[in-house]
Amino acid sequence: MMRTFLIALALLFGSAAFAKDAAPLAEDEAVEQRLNVIAEELRCLVCQNESLAGSRADLAQDLRREVRKLIKEGKTDAEVKDFMVSRYGDFVLYRPPMKPTTWLLWVGPFVLLIIGVIALIVYLRRRGRVVAQTGTDHLSAEQQQRAAALLSEEDKK
Repeated sequence: MMRTFLIALALLFGSAAFAKDAAPLAEDEAVEQRLNVIAEELRCLVCQNESLAGSRADLAQDLRREVRKLIKEGKTDAEVKDFMVSRYGDFVLYRPPMKPTTWLLWVGPFVLLIIGVIALIVYLRRRGRVVAQTGTDHLSAEQQQRAAALLSEEDKK
């Protein structure tokens, strides 16, 4: 009985201790919604393959605080993104603008795909010619006679 009481007491005080450390709910729901929309379009600079909204890195938390601060100052979404780009470059955007410095980023995958298809076509054509040319030419006369004999024996069965 006493043991159950002590366990219940520990759980009660333990949960109260954790409640102090829990993050407070959003002060302003509209600010948090805008923050989430903007953070989904920004790349975490530490993780590089996660959005700012999904990253748990310390830098991502700092950047979300900065975005939240800019939103509270009355900046538009475009102004917030411009601020982030001016500070961290186009890399921070998941969809960087089309300009000379990002052409390779936009066109590169298609160029690599085209090169790969061309290389595959050239390889298959060369391979087809080699297979057509070799045929039975690579067998000696004796080997050809032996193969013919084996095939004729198979036909008799």
